[in-house]
Amino acid sequence: MKQFIQFIKNKLIILFILLLIPNTAFCKVNDRVTLSKCIDGDTARFILNNEEIKVRFLGINSPEIEKPGVKGQAYGEEASNYTCKKLKNAKIIELEYDDASSKLDKYNRVLAYIIVDGKLLEESIVKNGYANVKYMTKKYKYYDTLKDAEDYAINNKKGMYSLKKEVTKEEDYFEEIKKYVFKNAKKLFSQILKEIFN
Repeated sequence: MKQFIQFIKNKLIILFILLLIPNTAFCKVNDRVTLSKCIDGDTARFILNNEEIKVRFLGINSPEIEKPGVKGQAYGEEASNYTCKKLKNAKIIELEYDDASSKLDKYNRVLAYIIVDGKLLEESIVKNGYANVKYMTKKYKYYDTLKDAEDYAINNKKGMYSLKKEVTKEEDYFEEIKKYVFKNAKKLFSQILKEIFN
């Protein structure tokens, strides 16, 4: 009986010690990174474990900036400037991953939430009208948070939502593609024929 009581005491001591260990020991830890280069409103390069990685911000899509072969969209520069300023002024930047998402996209970019000084950067970007919620479902951790931020931006006509015509709707992107095809139809048709007969 004494051995049994001693056994129980030992187990209780171990349990007590485990309860004293901070919860963070059992939680997922975010990757702490440093900014290497701002790219645009929803993409940046960071240094993680002495390696540079390109990160696509999870759950949002900002307007495109002018690049070779890419026409800039309304509020693309503003989105890029806003994101860059937030990242450059940050004391601590962390990457947080979502179990509902793959870790890399088809372009081999890391997909992560960006936590700047303890706050979700994507929420701030969306709330100010510099991005819309994209590529996520209700299964994602911050879906409701980002949708609420998007509703706020729309209702308060922030950023790109201040335009008379919303540039964020899918129809607008298809309209841009249609214009491009009609403008370059002869060239595109010529290239298609070359591909077929070569």
